[in-house]
Amino acid sequence: MPQLWSDVLAPVLDSVRYATLASYTWEQPRLLLLLPLVPLLFVVRWALARRRRSRLGVAFVAGQLPRDWSTVLRFLPDVVLALSLGFGILALARPQRTDERVVQSGTGIDILLVLDVSGSMELQDLRPNRLEAAKRVAREFIDGRQGDRIGLVVFAGDAYSLAPLTTDYDLLRDNLQGLRLGMIANDGTAIGTALGVATNRLRDSRSRTKLCILISDGENTAGSLDPLTAAQLAHAYGLKLYTIGLGQDGIVPYGTDDAGRPTYVSTRLDETTMRQIAQAGEGRFFRATDNAALQQTFAQINRYEKSEIKQTRYRNTRDYYRIYLFWCLGLWLLWLGLKNTFLTNALED
Repeated sequence: MPQLWSDVLAPVLDSVRYATLASYTWEQPRLLLLLPLVPLLFVVRWALARRRRSRLGVAFVAGQLPRDWSTVLRFLPDVVLALSLGFGILALARPQRTDERVVQSGTGIDILLVLDVSGSMELQDLRPNRLEAAKRVAREFIDGRQGDRIGLVVFAGDAYSLAPLTTDYDLLRDNLQGLRLGMIANDGTAIGTALGVATNRLRDSRSRTKLCILISDGENTAGSLDPLTAAQLAHAYGLKLYTIGLGQDGIVPYGTDDAGRPTYVSTRLDETTMRQIAQAGEGRFFRATDNAALQQTFAQINRYEKSEIKQTRYRNTRDYYRIYLFWCLGLWLLWLGLKNTFLTNALED
């Protein structure tokens, strides 16, 4: 029997907890504005009754009247009625909870970001430097994808697969955040080797679209694989190649000297090779000479390569007004019963 009462009372008592009320959505939330008016009704009622009440002067003997705490019980019917009205308002406001389930259908695409981390990526024609600008925009690109597998290859004089194809975008963001200049001991720009590593990673993919985005700021100066040959090999395995050339040609800022004065170096991008790589991979070449152009480049690629992901949402809405309606009716019946007891002042009611 105690267990039965516990099973019955637990949900009833839980329904009046603040955390429970806060967890609902309300079909008629404006009705909740009526709740503060409930105690105001009783204040107005008391004020009107006091104004109409006849007054009779009575002389009392000296001394203090004895206190009888049972007189407080005279307020019990009003409290019960106020609670009944309050629960009635809650029931009319229709508390609800909605469970939403999202089912994805369709296929994403496989994307490899191939990022140059050589020493020249420290140049500051992009702010704060080329590498940090590329990292920031690549992170925004990842944030804008959904359902695609994305991997990361980094290269300087050598090339390494840093992150496999994955939909764990938090892992990718962490790997991007950890990229730094000098992380590959052998400096240089091995574009052909980087494309070879990307091809090896994507060649077994069964995705309808296999995409490689190469980001570099220089010309091929390292590695034993010719970039154009690597691009043709990638295309043979079904890879589509986009190339992004970073930075300006000519004299660009490169930190400061010991006296704090800005220093400059001369740099040049092998745009011809980058264009040939994109053409061999049936993609496009982009030139990004500043942060805005780099961001716009990734936005264009994002528009070109769309995943065929469809979302179906299932919504199940459940009403919880009944339990508050039971509270309202139960307290209303209790109030009617209390009106027939000594707790009610029949002269006032």
